[in-house]
Amino acid sequence: MQTSAVTTSGNPENNAATNTVFAVLFTISFSHLLNDTIQALLPSIYPLLKDSYRLSFTQLGLITFTFQCTASLLQPLVGYLTDKRSMPFSLPVGMALTLTGLILLAYAGDFTHILIAASFVGAGSAIFHPEASRIAFMAAGKRRGLAQSVFQVGGNAGSAIGPLLAALIIVPHGQRSVLFFSILALIGVVVLWRVGRWHRANPHRLVRKPRPALDPNAVANVNALSRRRVFFAVCVLIALTFSKYVYLSSLTSYYTFYLIDRFHLSVQSAQYHLFILLAAVAVGTIAGGPIGDRIGRKRVIWASILGVAPFSLALPHVGLGATAVLSVFIGLILASAFSAILVYAQELMPGKVGMVAGLFFGLAFGVAGIGSAVLGKVADHTGINYVFQLCAWLPLIGLLTVFLPDIERHREDSSA
Repeated sequence: MQTSAVTTSGNPENNAATNTVFAVLFTISFSHLLNDTIQALLPSIYPLLKDSYRLSFTQLGLITFTFQCTASLLQPLVGYLTDKRSMPFSLPVGMALTLTGLILLAYAGDFTHILIAASFVGAGSAIFHPEASRIAFMAAGKRRGLAQSVFQVGGNAGSAIGPLLAALIIVPHGQRSVLFFSILALIGVVVLWRVGRWHRANPHRLVRKPRPALDPNAVANVNALSRRRVFFAVCVLIALTFSKYVYLSSLTSYYTFYLIDRFHLSVQSAQYHLFILLAAVAVGTIAGGPIGDRIGRKRVIWASILGVAPFSLALPHVGLGATAVLSVFIGLILASAFSAILVYAQELMPGKVGMVAGLFFGLAFGVAGIGSAVLGKVADHTGINYVFQLCAWLPLIGLLTVFLPDIERHREDSSA
């Protein structure tokens, strides 16, 4: 993983820093796949844990809450610390924490130990994501959009593969078979140690380049907004993020229970359906950014959140085949929202890219955890079918998009 020598004029290190190091990008994407495969195991084995330990839906929600909040609260802190001081080998340390969580989960004998295991997996995730994003930035050269896409593909694939592997391995063989996935974590530690060595050998690739000049019309449009209008727009974006992630949490955490309860599927069959849903989410996540670049962020936000409403409202009232089809459309459309929301917020507050990313990534993890805990409590009192009927209305919050300022209008007019 070493960059090749550059023979062009000027500083060789500066010239090399503009090259895209695909070996590192594919390696960090593969590591992202391993990390998110392990993360996806937790909700995938909820039916097994529920039966083995007689857990309530509230307790299952608290497991998600523990994992998501650990990742949510620690991630901004990790990003802040590594911004201040380079820590090339923090990535293998994070994967080692995930490995510890897997071992604890395999041998957990009660609810408390399951929560401890979930917190270790969450801490590993909190270390991995900000630092892995930094590696993608370093390896990107001039192709940062491509680099982030390659990085995200690994995570999306891992989120989809996790439930499938759980259905094939953990459900037939029981809780102790979670140890099999410690092999993936060990591979991750070794791979990320090599990435850390490359990071340590290439500190010059973190040197920030001068910010390119923005479209003056777009800048004028953003600067014309008052602080109050910007604050209100950010509140709208937060509400939209809430809508997306609480509804998505209802799917990822309780979709298998819904299918089992309503259609009397086996646990294994329900997890195959969850794999299809998460695969659709993966495709939608990849598509959202490029589509937003072409047609505008606000339009994608409109379509991705409010556009889900007809499908979500129909979902609790159709048969199994239609449920599978609708869930694919929901995953594809809803998942495209986050990248559009994030980039729109960064354009709304230029010069605060890091703060915006930390706010919305942390919000996404936190809202998902809290939403899962609350929905688990509701499910215990009213049943899982009622939860899906209730959450079906959440995408209508997308109507708030009408209050977002059209900060891209002038840029479109100037390019016409």
